[in-house]
Amino acid sequence: SKDGPNGARTMIIFQEPKSVAGTRFLTMDNASGGTDQWIFLPELGKTRRISGSEGSGSFMGTDMSYDDIASADRDAGEDTHTLLREEALSGSPCYVIESRPRDASYQYSRMVSWIDKGNKVTLKIELYNKKGDLAKVMESSDIRDTQGRLTPMQTKMTTVAAGTFTTIYVEKLQYDAKLSDGIFTIKFLETGRP
Repeated sequence: SKDGPNGARTMIIFQEPKSVAGTRFLTMDNASGGTDQWIFLPELGKTRRISGSEGSGSFMGTDMSYDDIASADRDAGEDTHTLLREEALSGSPCYVIESRPRDASYQYSRMVSWIDKGNKVTLKIELYNKKGDLAKVMESSDIRDTQGRLTPMQTKMTTVAAGTFTTIYVEKLQYDAKLSDGIFTIKFLETGRP
């Protein structure tokens, strides 16, 4: 990922398992404050734009949605925030903050976050659907200092109603790498070359 003229840009490239190897996913913040998303599926040999109505759909069969992936860089100004309380989570004193999206089309009606008071790392987020029911729970763990930045190396997303979960394990992470702007283009999405 890299900051761009309108905000964050992220390219995800799947290498394993074999059934999805070569799949590439591009998300870019746009000038209007929204996010544009495209996916390249090698078995079809073409790129498809993800429409706004597909945002809540499962991302590559995981418990994360397309919007969840895009929300990794969600700007604080997109929501209104209220401090609900302070409490410990797994022994860490936390601020518990409710965030309500300003944009009614966002897939969640509200999010409740547990933010470590000492290091400001988000440890847990409860995500509520439009009906107000708890839909998903995201939990971050294995917090490590990486190049002077505290970073969760494990992220678990649980879909409450289904009782399923997906865990992402970060094996290697580098900040401030020099990345070509050509990586964040439709051309790279289709060819794998900047």
